Amino acid sequence: MAASTNKLSGKAARGAGIAGTAAALVLGAAFFVHHSGVHASDGYGTPIDDNSVSALTALDNAVETVAARVTPAVVNVAVTARATDQQISSDDEDSGQGGGQMQQIPPQFRQFFGPGGPFGGFGQGPRQPQIEHGIGSGVIISPDGYIVTNNHVVDGATQIRVTMNDRRTFNAKVIGTDKLTDLAVIKIDGHGLPNIPWGDSSKLRPGQTVLAFGSPFGYFQFSVTRGIISALDRPNPYADDPRKPGGFIQTDAAINPGNSGGPLVDAHGELVGINTFIISGSGSFAGAGFAIPSQIAHNVTESLMKTGSVHHGYLGISMNDVTPDNANFFHLQDTTGAIVSQVTPDSPASRAGLKAGDVIDSLNGKKIPNGSALQVVVSTVAQGTTISLGIIRDGKPQTVDVKVGEFQGGKQIASADDNNSAAGKSGKLGLAVQDLNEDARQQMHIPSRVNGAVIANVRPGSPADDAGLAPGDVILEVNRKPVSSAEQFVSDVHVNSGKDVLLLVWSRGNATYRVLHTDDGTQNGM
Repeated sequence: MAASTNKLSGKAARGAGIAGTAAALVLGAAFFVHHSGVHASDGYGTPIDDNSVSALTALDNAVETVAARVTPAVVNVAVTARATDQQISSDDEDSGQGGGQMQQIPPQFRQFFGPGGPFGGFGQGPRQPQIEHGIGSGVIISPDGYIVTNNHVVDGATQIRVTMNDRRTFNAKVIGTDKLTDLAVIKIDGHGLPNIPWGDSSKLRPGQTVLAFGSPFGYFQFSVTRGIISALDRPNPYADDPRKPGGFIQTDAAINPGNSGGPLVDAHGELVGINTFIISGSGSFAGAGFAIPSQIAHNVTESLMKTGSVHHGYLGISMNDVTPDNANFFHLQDTTGAIVSQVTPDSPASRAGLKAGDVIDSLNGKKIPNGSALQVVVSTVAQGTTISLGIIRDGKPQTVDVKVGEFQGGKQIASADDNNSAAGKSGKLGLAVQDLNEDARQQMHIPSRVNGAVIANVRPGSPADDAGLAPGDVILEVNRKPVSSAEQFVSDVHVNSGKDVLLLVWSRGNATYRVLHTDDGTQNGM
């Protein structure tokens, strides 16, 4: 079942809520009846003394204190929006009536994004606009009524109603939105309103206690759940747009549809994240919720409040993470950093002299653990700012100063690995290649600036398939050596027979490094 985090249309959601409540009551009653067969008088009727459970009661008291402090600043956001053709097509795809771009996103991610989400579909012709009702959450960050929520909660809104914990309701207006980070700022008229301060997500560590607030399923308003930080710096899952920064906080504090835009707070009641999506096969919480870190959200929010827009930093590179598989190909001692796989012509990166194969391991002296972390930092840097990148080029450390540009539509800040599905057949690596002639360029829409050997077929289950290669991809390099023809590619691979192979591959406008783990046997092709 595909369900967005905020799209709960009135009648259907109300029925689902009633049915869900009834099911919960039935389950609870069944448990109670079963449990009633055990009599409390069998030596277990005396309450446990306070000293024996002091640690638990202290934890309860601490959580109650944080919840009491934060809840008044949490709001329910009810949105009336006019659905676009794109949104309607997405709904059709969810119901099995359409195909297309939705299929580019892994199935486990498709339910995470509501109206105005990143993917559309191909409808069956012109549609009449329809009205949709969405329910999400938000958090007040200033006493005069500025509220942070998700862009996908308010995207396309014609009316926004905000309900506070004390049951007061307000009309809200949109101050600014940023689709790239899925953040939005709305405002209600008020003064002396409850609010919570920003925290520093860069200081979070796995295992820390966090609380998530919001209105799960739209009807259970002002709920709080407790969990821990499961992981940090989770990568960008949006297959439609690799420019979107990752760095997501993963938590096991329950987040469900309707929690979008709600706060994730630490033990001090500080705002460390904005809840945004879940990973679930059912559309409901399954143990993995994700929040936009305050390191991103705070900067974006401040810009939206001041100017109504956001300007993201831009380098003009595509990149891969350093992994145990590819580290030795770049003469690296550890497995941290980001490998530059492509440099956009006439970009800040190209003007600074960055090259494909450079490994970025620090920014302004601070270690860069992976490409996601680099994306997060660069996206928050103001245009015109000069940053110092520590790089490793052919095993030798260097420093490169880059003057950050401003992201514009159609360009890229950075992209991470993009693994595509593939089909086909052929040999040892599971791929067949051919020369990149004019016919192949026209048929597969490959620009003239791209040179190498084009992949004609990929065998399912092969090393090439495992690496995400697909027909139409162009192999630019083998083990850091440029490829000029299909014959040369075959020769270079045979030279390294039995060893892992590092390929630089052009695919859908981006170049990325892929490691192929060779299997046994040799067939016609590769």
